[in-house]
Amino acid sequence: MLVGYSSSSEEENQEEHQEETAPNKDASPTREEEEEGEDGCPARKKPRAEPQVTKTRLPVPGSLMSMFPDDDDPETEDSSLHGGRIRSFRHERGNWATYVYLPYHPEEEFEEVLEELFSAASDGGVDLTQQEEFHLSLSQTVVLRHHWIQPFIQSLRADLAHCKKFVCSARKLKVYCNAEKTRTFLGIEVCSGQTQLLDVVRVVDRTMTEFRLDTFYKEPSFHVSLAWCVGDMREKMDGCIQKLQCLVDEREEGPFELRLDGVELRCRTGNKTFRFPLEP
Repeated sequence: MLVGYSSSSEEENQEEHQEETAPNKDASPTREEEEEGEDGCPARKKPRAEPQVTKTRLPVPGSLMSMFPDDDDPETEDSSLHGGRIRSFRHERGNWATYVYLPYHPEEEFEEVLEELFSAASDGGVDLTQQEEFHLSLSQTVVLRHHWIQPFIQSLRADLAHCKKFVCSARKLKVYCNAEKTRTFLGIEVCSGQTQLLDVVRVVDRTMTEFRLDTFYKEPSFHVSLAWCVGDMREKMDGCIQKLQCLVDEREEGPFELRLDGVELRCRTGNKTFRFPLEP
């Protein structure tokens, strides 16, 4: 530890300094030691003043200083490093972005549909970036302090313990924009299974309320985000959404329908993912 490093150094400096200033035992007595009192008896020796020791504090190694960077990391706040994305809330040490979701595992047909959608959107003047992962959100993104994570997950696990497995599907494309209007999303909205999703949201909201966090939207539009672009591009996206929907509906094999098997829910908090299997 840094404290032990400084203390031991100071003690060594102090010992060296005392050795240098210690009196020579073989030297003659000083005048102070030879003084006598008025009655001719040797006067009581006055205590010698302890030599002052100058404590020299060693500089802290640069490697240790780099272990504790400032809270504001310019790289994490630089939108150019994240494809132009801007944080919805400021990153602070000890704050963990947290949300509950139902994962979606893409199938081969889904990948083909995406390629067609991106090409058609580009023809309409919108360059889309594919989502890194696909899921259906069951909570808003909230901020948890690190020491809240364990009790939050325990509470969530207890509340979800009796939730049943379910299936839902999505096939209608819809355009979304975040509250800050910094990103626009192309999503595919759920068309069946909303009742089961609402039941799950009510359970998740209980935990959110317990920790005084924001609950989900009053009238949610359950969807899986497929892609995004920077800024408020709703007008352009709405202009080509009908063409994009035709690509979903008029496939040779029949209309594409995204199917989500609700066998387990997940909670992502920072870089940790917790799983919550649902009952049969």
